[in-house]
Amino acid sequence: MAYNLLKGKKGIIFGALNEQSIAWKVAERAVEEGAEIVLTNTAVAIRMGTLDELAKKTNAKAVIPADATSVEDLENLFKEAMKALGGQIDFVLHSCAMSVNMRKKRTYDDLDYGFLDKTLDISAISFHKMIQVAKKLDAIAEYGSIVALTYVASHRTFFGYNDMADAKALLESITRSFGYIYGREKHVRVNCISQSPTLTTAGGGIKGFDGMLDFADRMSPLGNASADDCADYCMTLFSDLTKKVTMQTLFHDGGFSNMGMSLRGMTQYNKSFIPENTDKETGKIIYG
Repeated sequence: MAYNLLKGKKGIIFGALNEQSIAWKVAERAVEEGAEIVLTNTAVAIRMGTLDELAKKTNAKAVIPADATSVEDLENLFKEAMKALGGQIDFVLHSCAMSVNMRKKRTYDDLDYGFLDKTLDISAISFHKMIQVAKKLDAIAEYGSIVALTYVASHRTFFGYNDMADAKALLESITRSFGYIYGREKHVRVNCISQSPTLTTAGGGIKGFDGMLDFADRMSPLGNASADDCADYCMTLFSDLTKKVTMQTLFHDGGFSNMGMSLRGMTQYNKSFIPENTDKETGKIIYG
């Protein structure tokens, strides 16, 4: 159901790759709510993905290639987006994240630091670059809204999440620091949505992701939030209904972030104590 929350608004969506992408769902919902949009991703992602299909479906004003880690690309993106949309931008979604260490199966105690630099640049520092470029170009309208996607691993340790946890912690710090400056000077809001584990192309690359997905769902009183649910939440943050919300990491995870142990989680945990996990001589549980 549409509510015309974004009627007359203009936005840029970073990071849509395919129908599994949260950014893809956000783009669809933004247009349903009355917005006009520009889509962007790297040139390689545009060639390999199906962004043209999304552009046609949403009647996007432009598809502009941009490497989110390149200040030059970002400057061109915002200038061309303002031309295509006919004025300042009202909302931006940053949905950019990637860890070479995870792809190369490097564990956290054996990181390649060159790969780590890329993780931080793509997944967090690109957010700072994006906001800094937008501010210098005065590209965001007053009370505009900038949103990035994060995960609770920025606060807690999760097996297999690796250096992405560090990147998300930095992303959230940038949200607070730039949110203060941009809010004070231009009334622009900057927030993060801490989303449930979500089955996307990027999420599927996390070691043990299926287990994370199931565990979070069992622990959360409302269950995991889907990509469609996340898109709905983004609409509220892009809209004028949240004009005084900024510098926040907003948990959108069915309650997972405030849980200790649920009945479903404990039931499943107890099932793990099966005979084959017990040392036959000592009777003690084998944990690993």
